[in-house]
Amino acid sequence: MSARLPLLLRQLGRLQPPAPPRRLRELCLASGGGGGGCGGGEGLLGQRRLRDTQAGSSRGPGSRAPPARDLIVREVIQNSKEVLSLLRGKNPAFKPVLAIIQAGDDNLMQEINQNLAEEAGLNITHICLPADSSEDEIIDEILKINEDTKVHGLALQISETSFSNKILNALKPEKDVDGVTDVNLGKLVRGDARECFVSPVARAVIELLEKSGVNLDGKKILVIGAHGSLEATLQCLFQRKGSMTMSSQWKTPQLQSKLHEADIVILGSPKPEEIPLSWIQPGTTVLDCSHDFLSGKLGCSSPGVHGTGPIAEDVSLLAAALRIQNMVSSRRWFHEQQYRRWRLHCLKLQPLSPVPSDIEISRAQTPKAVDILAKEIGLLADEIEIYGKSKAKVRLSLLERLKDQADGKYVLVAGITPTPLGEGKSTVTIGLVQALTAHLNINSFACLRQPSQGPTFGVKGGAAGGGYAQVIPMEEFNLHLTGDIHAITAANNLLAAAIDTRILHENTQTDKALYNRLVASVNGVREFSKIQLARLKKLGINKTDPSALTEEEMRKFARLDIDPSTITWQRVMDTNDRFLRKVTIGQGNTEKGYSRQAQFDIAVASEVMAVLALTDSLTDMKERLGRMVVASDRNGQPVTAGDLGVTGALTVLMKDAIKPNLMQTLEGTPVFVHAGPFANIAHGNSSVLADKIALKLVGEEGYVVTEAGFGADIGMEKFFNIKCRASGLVPSVVVLVATVRALKMHGGGPSVTAGVPLKKEYTEENLQLVADGCCNLEKQIQIAQLFGVPVVVALNVFKTDTRAEIDLVCELAKRAGAFNAVPCYHWSIGGKGSVDLAQAVREAASKKSHFQFLYDVQLPIVEKIRTIAQAVYGAEDIELSPEAQSKIDRYTEQGFGNLPICMAKTHLSLSHQPDKKGVPKDFILPISDVRASIGAGFIYPLVGTMSTMPGLPTRPCFYDIDLDTETEQVKGLF
Repeated sequence: MSARLPLLLRQLGRLQPPAPPRRLRELCLASGGGGGGCGGGEGLLGQRRLRDTQAGSSRGPGSRAPPARDLIVREVIQNSKEVLSLLRGKNPAFKPVLAIIQAGDDNLMQEINQNLAEEAGLNITHICLPADSSEDEIIDEILKINEDTKVHGLALQISETSFSNKILNALKPEKDVDGVTDVNLGKLVRGDARECFVSPVARAVIELLEKSGVNLDGKKILVIGAHGSLEATLQCLFQRKGSMTMSSQWKTPQLQSKLHEADIVILGSPKPEEIPLSWIQPGTTVLDCSHDFLSGKLGCSSPGVHGTGPIAEDVSLLAAALRIQNMVSSRRWFHEQQYRRWRLHCLKLQPLSPVPSDIEISRAQTPKAVDILAKEIGLLADEIEIYGKSKAKVRLSLLERLKDQADGKYVLVAGITPTPLGEGKSTVTIGLVQALTAHLNINSFACLRQPSQGPTFGVKGGAAGGGYAQVIPMEEFNLHLTGDIHAITAANNLLAAAIDTRILHENTQTDKALYNRLVASVNGVREFSKIQLARLKKLGINKTDPSALTEEEMRKFARLDIDPSTITWQRVMDTNDRFLRKVTIGQGNTEKGYSRQAQFDIAVASEVMAVLALTDSLTDMKERLGRMVVASDRNGQPVTAGDLGVTGALTVLMKDAIKPNLMQTLEGTPVFVHAGPFANIAHGNSSVLADKIALKLVGEEGYVVTEAGFGADIGMEKFFNIKCRASGLVPSVVVLVATVRALKMHGGGPSVTAGVPLKKEYTEENLQLVADGCCNLEKQIQIAQLFGVPVVVALNVFKTDTRAEIDLVCELAKRAGAFNAVPCYHWSIGGKGSVDLAQAVREAASKKSHFQFLYDVQLPIVEKIRTIAQAVYGAEDIELSPEAQSKIDRYTEQGFGNLPICMAKTHLSLSHQPDKKGVPKDFILPISDVRASIGAGFIYPLVGTMSTMPGLPTRPCFYDIDLDTETEQVKGLF
């Protein structure tokens, strides 16, 4: 311990009034305080007994010399330092911050707080306001600190007259280190002292008495002149020590008799001059809490208490130290920083037979309030932003807080080549986490993609799972959620508007006029914006003064010279609308004859969505958005969003969408729903950020289960080669979902069409079709094994499946190399029906991972495409169209040749032909075109014709969707 604390004692001593100094010096010297004064303010670790000044007076029974003040303070600070050291042993970068809002100038108190904090290893920040600050001004500052995730505690140093319930209760209880809020007081009174902050003044009183050898049991305590939280806390703490506590004000008529009866007197406010000191009996212990600790004013004992009667022991410095101890010893910090098994209140299921509709099941279950769920899984109140009752966004600051925590196991759910009906990957994902957490008491998180509203109102319906394995409320999951897709739509279309607008203005203005408008004078000041400076740097123009550019430099800066025929950026909307697949824009008179053919894509096909799914921070997202290539200029060079000056605006539109959305399953286990890129032209996985946050929250022994779109040949391959490459995360297990009906289709069964009843081959036992179709299952297992990850096959059981069919699939899957194969019944009975799957996943995850990528990104683009085609799809070779070859040459020349490949191919077959089921052989994979998502970070070859805007069928889902106007409940979603 440094010499700083004795220095603080001397600083406090300088504040003592000049008279009567003798007895005060005696008191401090007798207690080992050296030359330090007695200080003012609220209490620290303990209080010391005061002595009667009359010669020979008794200390009272059981009393002994009080411990030295500086030793008590040292003990408190040392204890605090040890707690922080323990915390940093597991979290080296963690350093908690205490903020003190101070109204008025008191540099000494500020220095004392700073020095005590430094001794303990605590960061402290002072917010200094004018002494005459209004209530609203103080509350404004409090609210700012409440929302600052880097600040862990908040204390007030304002005048006593400024305190009001409104100010005190503006503090977040979890940051209220002085214990003044109603919430902390309520917990204390209720007996939850370990779950709240207790006033450091009141704690100081109790500890000083006990450290002075006073047995409080049966003692008569008189608290005079205390108010509010201090009075309530003192009464509560003394009563728990067995003391008889009385409260009184200085003008109470019976005060003299009460003082004569009291063994211990606590002064909560300064003693008025008219109250004679002789009313206090010799030998009475007197402790002084009267100084305005919260205001930061330091002083000595109350006027009139010293001199000829008992000396009131002041608790100021000790109170300041106890505030530090309150700050660092909060159990909440340990819960925040250490792995623990969740104490999750799981929701009970009461499965019905026959199984009701998805929306009926969803509506029959009442979800937990999302803030309760967040608390159960270790999220702090300031780490979530609540949307309604059942959804919340999670702030990325959590990653910084838990950066030293070990990740959990990482499980991917993929599938065999599906029928148009889908085979239930989302349902298996939900069933698995319900089994892990609700039935095996293991921390687990599901990470799902947000569904597009196109399919919700089109053919497929929603994507919240199904039966008794769903995300709830399913209508909120499937409709709007928290608006992320709308934000993507707005950002995408802003960029689209910027492209055509820039072309228009360049076509209709001279170089000088264009430059003057791009770098306009505002209030007489002409300067480049930050993003314009970045463009100048990209162009090699090292100037910051707009007037210093030459005419050639102005032209280079102002003109992007976009070649309209190379524009790849399309407008988007989140509705299936086939009539927007090809449109003509710019036909209005105001567009001065500039028109061109364009198209709309479904919103989830936007590169902005792919960027959201692959980014790992706000900074990274901004950089990726700026790198998005929208066209080429007439010299063949890429034109980016950054060149158009729109990067910052796009980031603003996406600043909330980057935060994962927290929801829950039917059994009350946590789910992240975040991002939903198309699984054909993009990688079809939920966000990297959701996975990373979930892996920290579940802890080393927990599991994060995420899903890849379409079959393993598409979604899983992209998950490994694109998402894992971007995130650096290593998968532990692949769960490969299969269904009997899909295997029958691959075995030669009749075609399956959405909305059309299944043929009898699919509803009756047919072992031969099942056996023949397992070739597709075997191929998908082999694809997973290319990446060195163990495979557990999850057979999603339907009511028409027979025991013989189920046993046959599981047996053939194991023979094909699966680690295990398990039938799953979560759809009909919830997580209980996937316990066997959960146990198989745990066993597989315990094995050492041998994960590897399929190809080196440094290979030429053509070779990477060929590797995927041959190793994954089973193609004999690839065939590039002239356009595809031209694009590959251009992207390579532009420096994009080292990006991973994202194949845009039909999901209904391993080949490029949807009607080729099973395992097609000896085919040549045609590459019709090659495009680039530079911001997202991949090249995507198009295999055949690929639509990015779905259409509506003859009878879309919207025929069945309705709203009950009385109850406002949604009907018809599935």
